[in-house]
Parts: sequence; structure tokens; C-alpha cells
Amino acid sequence: MTAPLMPKATAVWLVDNTALTFDQIALFCGLHPLEVKGIANGDIAAGIKGMDPVSNGQLTRDEIERCTNDQTAELQLADAKRDIPAPKPRKGSRYTPLSKRQERPDAIAWLVRNHPELNDAEIGRLVGTTKPTIQSVRERNHWNMANITPLDPVTLGMCSQIELDDYVAKAAKREERRQKRLAREAAKNGEVLKDATETTAVVQDTPHAPEAPAQPIDDSNVFADAPAAAPAEDTEESLRPEDVFKS
Repeated sequence: MTAPLMPKATAVWLVDNTALTFDQIALFCGLHPLEVKGIANGDIAAGIKGMDPVSNGQLTRDEIERCTNDQTAELQLADAKRDIPAPKPRKGSRYTPLSKRQERPDAIAWLVRNHPELNDAEIGRLVGTTKPTIQSVRERNHWNMANITPLDPVTLGMCSQIELDDYVAKAAKREERRQKRLAREAAKNGEVLKDATETTAVVQDTPHAPEAPAQPIDDSNVFADAPAAAPAEDTEESLRPEDVFKS
């Protein structure tokens, strides 16, 4: 479906002046529903003035009323009086206005933290920056690193949610292919990849036999009198005087 001219400005006007749902506005303007929700909350497109699609002939009042009464219906562009060429896809990094260039490190930090699967080229195309800047933020040696706060590039207006989701999906597929390739190489070499539960399990020491509890010491036993020694048995017969002085 062809998006209207100035889709974000059109979405701002539709959010402010109609009772259409976020999904209907997002589908008509070629945006993500979260972007439309951000516009309604004032987080996205805060400085954009709404553009009336009825006054410029892109929508009719009857079409808005029809979709307002039926939330499952889709808005349809009015027939254009002249053919408008479709926009050509941009190549290379996008242009970032001067007012937002100081916020690019914040967007880079957010992407590096929340989507580590994205490579430098993809981050550069999303934010419109260079690889040295991305590397400095990734390695935390940027000259202004102490003041960098990770912020969503969609909220900053540097890219759309649809573009971000598209790049994330491509990066996820690339990572999945890499994991499959590593698994095939490991199987070819006769190695078996262990399960994560085995590699991350904590090795427990063999439990030792419990020691016998110490016997309590009784004071009466410690300080008791030592038992008297038993009398030694006589090894010889006792001598009588009459036996010694017998004549």
C-alpha cells in the first residue's frame, strides 16, 4: 500500500483529530503501531506539525467516518489527480539533521546494548554515522562517554520502528545461520556440542562423612578424686615370726 505524503505529519494529524485506532493509522501511514502510540504519548514527533490529509486530497471525510465506525477497516487513499512516483530506496548512510547529530552516540549505545547482533554497517545505516564512532562507543573510549545515555533511535526520530525491526530480523537470521554452520563443522570434526545445562552446571564437591559430635564434658568427671590404687597382690607368702626364729 502506498503511504501518504509526509507520513509522520499525517499520523500526527490523524491522532489529534480522529478516533481511528493506532493500527489503522499505522497501516495507512506506513508506520509501526508503537510509533503511532509514541506520537500519541508525545514521545515521538514532538516538534512535527500535523498535516491534514483531507485538505490536500489524500483522504475524504467519508473514508475517515467509515473506518471510525468499523475498526477492522483499512483507510484507502483517494484517487490522485496526477501520478506521484514512488520514493526510491536510499543507499548508504542516512542524513541526520544538525540538531540530532549530538544524540547519535546515545542511539548507538542503545543499539549496542539492546541489539548486540547488529553489526557496525547496520547500525551506521540506521543512525547515519561512521564506523569509528560506533567502535568508540562499543569499546567505551568515546570522548564524551561519561555523558552518553542510551536512547531509542526510534524515539529520537533517527529511524522508524519498521526499519529497526527489519534489520533486527535480518541479524537474527544471520546469527542462526552462523550457529548452524558451527554445529555442522563440529559434527564433521567428531565433536558434540554439549547442552547449556551441562556446560553451565556447578560442580559440587563430594560430601564428606559427618563427624561424630563431641561428647559433653562433665565438671564432676574432670575434678573427681582419682580412684585409689588397688593393693598389689603378694607374690610371696607372708612370713611368721615363729618360722624365722624357729630353733
